[in-house]
Amino acid sequence: MDARIVSVLVSQWRRVATLVAVIAGGCLVLAVQDASADGVPIKVRFGGDAGSTRVVLDVAQQVDGRVVGSDSGRQLVLEFPRLSVDRASGQGQGLVKDWALERSGAGARLTLNLAQTGQVERRFSLAPSDGVAFYRYVVDVRSALAAAAPQPAPAPVAQPVVARAAAAAAAPATAPARPSAVRRENARKVIVIDAGHGGHDSGALGDHHQEKEITLAAARALKARLERTGRYKVVLTRSDDTFIPLEERVRISRAAHADLFISLHADSGESASTRGASVYTLSDKGSDRVARNASSNSNWAINAGPAGADQAVREILFDLTQRFTRNKSAAFAEILVQKVGADRPMLTRAHRDAGYVVLFAPDVPAVLLEMGFITNDADEALLVDPKKRDVLCESIARSIEAYFSGQVVTASL
Repeated sequence: MDARIVSVLVSQWRRVATLVAVIAGGCLVLAVQDASADGVPIKVRFGGDAGSTRVVLDVAQQVDGRVVGSDSGRQLVLEFPRLSVDRASGQGQGLVKDWALERSGAGARLTLNLAQTGQVERRFSLAPSDGVAFYRYVVDVRSALAAAAPQPAPAPVAQPVVARAAAAAAAPATAPARPSAVRRENARKVIVIDAGHGGHDSGALGDHHQEKEITLAAARALKARLERTGRYKVVLTRSDDTFIPLEERVRISRAAHADLFISLHADSGESASTRGASVYTLSDKGSDRVARNASSNSNWAINAGPAGADQAVREILFDLTQRFTRNKSAAFAEILVQKVGADRPMLTRAHRDAGYVVLFAPDVPAVLLEMGFITNDADEALLVDPKKRDVLCESIARSIEAYFSGQVVTASL
């Protein structure tokens, strides 16, 4: 397994012991309180212990939050500018003694009273996915004592298979990782840009252009834009009019140890009036197909644990890796929808999912961007205009920068 994935998985096991119940087939037990936003129910959930507590707001819309105050580390205050609520309060759990959610100007304010001194360790939001129909805003709070203390070893687990999985994740690999697989924090991020179609596969056809021409021009322009920053190593799956099999595109991204994979396409529709860009991430069915193929196809397989680990352990670690990757893909997709949508029309439901093969890498966050409909005259004009193409590449580049800057942190599950 890639060293960066092993590091993440070991951290998950050590810091959130209750995740074991999720992996074993049970559920993570959270204290739940109900509030409401203009009549729409909101759930405030808690999980964890006095050392580290997770607070989750289940809401019907995407919200942005910010920390606005802390009273000597015993009270944390967050504001949500676009969330309108009625007042609600209740008992917390773990580090959170009690909480209150109330109106604050045009938004809402969440106050967390802590049982001991603590701090916000991370915040992130999750779009509906994996069968969850609502948005989730997550706040991880960590006690000051726990933050200063060394991480304890994981507690014994009743489920033997899960315990073996944790041990396998923590154990050193039987062979040292290749130097190229070891990621430094200050290393350039590797971005793989996939120009859809190519060669004998022309893709969708417009009145005057072929999809394969549009995607290649956009891939070259995006590569140039990213390389100007000096912060990225950019790899193209194809740099000319060559046909590259779909599975080979996945292999290229994994061989490059990509931090992000972006496949560029131009959509087509039965009606010439349909227009707008959209972003795809891997669907549940696509994930199931990857899991089924992982044991027999090296394009999808990961090094799940040391030699000798049994199949159950490998399946659990594969599932952890794939879930982590899908959450990262979804987080980037949400940023991409927001920034691309500021410059050009988007479909009404702009973030979609599908079982596209190019999204199959289980350990590389990946999205497929449909830049517009080549079968629509207005969209085709945008797609082939060099100036409009540069605007699109700027939006994609700003999305990548936001994703890697830490503005969005993804959940482990």
